[in-house]
Amino acid sequence: MNKKICLWSCPRNVSTALMYSFRERPDMDVFDEPLYAHYLNSTNLDHPGKKEILSSQDIDWKKVVYNVILKNRKKNSFFKLMTHFLVDVDKDFLKDVQNIIFIRDPKEIINSYSKVIKKPNISDIGVKMQYDLYLYLNSININTIILDSKKLLINPKKTLTKLCVLLNIPFYDTMLNWEKGGKEEDGVWAKYWYKNVHNTTCFLPYKKRLDIQLNSSEENLYNECKSYYNLLTKLSI
Repeated sequence: MNKKICLWSCPRNVSTALMYSFRERPDMDVFDEPLYAHYLNSTNLDHPGKKEILSSQDIDWKKVVYNVILKNRKKNSFFKLMTHFLVDVDKDFLKDVQNIIFIRDPKEIINSYSKVIKKPNISDIGVKMQYDLYLYLNSININTIILDSKKLLINPKKTLTKLCVLLNIPFYDTMLNWEKGGKEEDGVWAKYWYKNVHNTTCFLPYKKRLDIQLNSSEENLYNECKSYYNLLTKLSI
């Protein structure tokens, strides 16, 4: 039976670049956020392209889980997902997949996310949900990989090699580069969110943002989130 790898990311991380990286493997099919329509339907949140998203995917999480994520294929499967998509979802299926929790400094998330979604809250940012997911998986003895995007960007080859070892799959040098532009696997929301990654052909070097200025509301949100991030990053590979 082939592997089913679920990447549980926070928003405005380099998760799309990581999906493109796995797309370059000869043994992997990739899937872009198959639970997004379920999430928007369940929460009734107003995201860019909402109508298109709801029309492009099944809103029934059970059908997505059993007909998409747990479906057996000839190749291994990589699913780029957001942790907050798990709202109203029975998490029992997580025991049948390999889980990666993909984290980022919440100050950087808030700065980027607020440019598209105004006045984000702690649920939008997803860091606490990532910590809660880690606790849940740990409580049922499910081995979970925690990956910090900062470490990935500082040394992509070293970090991806280590990640592949933990996933029990070979590392391929092809994972370090991809063609510029959109990909056929991109969700219909790509035009709203993926402009920067479409201009890349590799993981861009990490640069610590010293110029981030948060307003008082965003600063309060950051203070809510940073303890969860600090706990998770200590556990990252």
